[in-house]
Amino acid sequence: MNGESLNITQDNLDKLQTIFPDIFSEGKIDMEKFKATFSDDINFQNERYVLNWAGKADAFKVLQIPTTATLKPYPDQSINFDTTQNVYIEGENLEVLKVLQKAYYGKIKVIEIDPPYNTGNDSFIYPDSFKENKSDYEKRIGDKDEEGYLMKEGMFRKNSKDSGHYHSNWLSMMYPRLFLAKNLLTEDGAIFIHIDDNEVHNLRMLMNEIFGEENFIGEFIWHSRQNVDSRSLTGASIDHEYVLCFVKNNGTRIRGKEINKAKYTNPDNDARGPWMSSPMDGIATKDKRSNLHYTIVNSETGLKYDPSPENGWRFQKSTVEELVKDNRIIWPKNPNSKPRFKRYLNELNNDFTGFSSMLDVDFTSQGTRELRELMEMETIKFPKPKSLIKTLINQLASDEDIVLDFFSGSATSAQSVLELNSTDNGKRKFILVQLPEQLDKDSDASKAGYKTIADIGKERIRRVIKKIEKERTEKPDMFNNGKQDLGFKVFKLSPSNFKIWRGNEITEENLVQQLDAFTNPVREESKNDNMLFELILKAGYLLTNKIEVKEKFYSINEGELIIALEEMNEKIISNIISAQPKKVITLDNLFTGNDQLKTNTVLQMKDASIEFKTI
Repeated sequence: MNGESLNITQDNLDKLQTIFPDIFSEGKIDMEKFKATFSDDINFQNERYVLNWAGKADAFKVLQIPTTATLKPYPDQSINFDTTQNVYIEGENLEVLKVLQKAYYGKIKVIEIDPPYNTGNDSFIYPDSFKENKSDYEKRIGDKDEEGYLMKEGMFRKNSKDSGHYHSNWLSMMYPRLFLAKNLLTEDGAIFIHIDDNEVHNLRMLMNEIFGEENFIGEFIWHSRQNVDSRSLTGASIDHEYVLCFVKNNGTRIRGKEINKAKYTNPDNDARGPWMSSPMDGIATKDKRSNLHYTIVNSETGLKYDPSPENGWRFQKSTVEELVKDNRIIWPKNPNSKPRFKRYLNELNNDFTGFSSMLDVDFTSQGTRELRELMEMETIKFPKPKSLIKTLINQLASDEDIVLDFFSGSATSAQSVLELNSTDNGKRKFILVQLPEQLDKDSDASKAGYKTIADIGKERIRRVIKKIEKERTEKPDMFNNGKQDLGFKVFKLSPSNFKIWRGNEITEENLVQQLDAFTNPVREESKNDNMLFELILKAGYLLTNKIEVKEKFYSINEGELIIALEEMNEKIISNIISAQPKKVITLDNLFTGNDQLKTNTVLQMKDASIEFKTI
């Protein structure tokens, strides 16, 4: 009861929606459908099969806006910063995905994400063209409190089911992120997305549009709830969730389920080696495959065996006769049973069979238990169990493949990658991205000193690394003595270290500011390490490429790229050219007052076929 009189308009709309639900979309009347239902004027505009929603154009605009942001290194929050290949990034994931585009384009093998399910209680960022313009949106996603943490009231909006753009808001949030994510996949890469009934229908169509319907692999069903939900208002206990899988290119297939070779034995000492018994039932009726419907006769006993009318036999008659001659038919002891045939282990063409669309892994409750035991307190609700994430990652990622999770939450993906590597001595790498979203101040985690979800994720990774190190020390025989990457680099999304020159936007008011950006592009508070990683990324190199500190310059990725940030003179230039890099980047102000040195450097670099750029 809200003290207001009856809303006549809304009451009439509710009655109309009860009778004609088909003419409503997101709680509002779709006038094209209304006219088609109640008049002869049936004329749908742009009639074609397409997913559309209010704000789709704005989602495209947000996608196309370039970013000047960078990633700032935090070695003190990392483990083995200088040597590890694993990365943890704090920041708004759309901006982070944009920052990663140049360096990681086509380099990610598996993307594994668990985005907001749009249950009506989720808070997330979305471009809302109905309430704000682009500049307002950009300002909002940068809003922070006095301590530098993202403000929930500014950063996020709760997407209530009462919203007139409930589904649209979620789609506008997901579209640009998934579009950019596809760019990062290798040609044989795949993405796994967790979802439930609220948006699975829309997500499937959205993925068809971005990835292509032909690149759909499967919609896997995970039995997530251990106990029946008796609180359901509908009476139906929703005990499952989904995982959608799409690949970058048609032709890529997932690995499948490993064949249990223990089923192959050799009880009769067959010279051809271990075998297992397989059924001879087919899959076609007599109308479809009459050659598969015949009687098999055991010549020794005279017993006859007829196929099932619905299935027939697996093989045609001549093939079965060859199997009999080859002593590969297993005749049943029970005359009411059917013959089977020997399938030999050495005949396997693959160590894997089909991967079931029904995921046989742990429940959500196990994920909660795993995180609670590791963190020694309640932290984040309903994390995914490790067995689920490991099963999915293992379908494609092996060797030195990179796994990306840009809705990383409690960092289950990182733990899964680290533990998989411990199990099979693999060298998989992870990149995790998580908003530094503030925790509830009354939560146990907040009282224990953790301020954000990102803090929980980083601490989880530290504890997993410590746990694995302890296990490797106590039980070295379990790990094949292989050296494992037990570390991670922490970065945070930050403004560029360089002032942005916008010559086409000069006005009388900002002329001085723009001239300053032109003559001295480095921000006063910028540090060499921060500038170094920004230039590495923007030059197209990885955050984990090897960095060597030389005299007055940095050598990246075995000398392919050289960056000089402190000093420039003839001796340094000579040393750089002698290193034979592909590309050199330096600060323009290092040549201040010495135009001749800069001119000579440009010519020397050109003669040496070195790409030279000044900032």
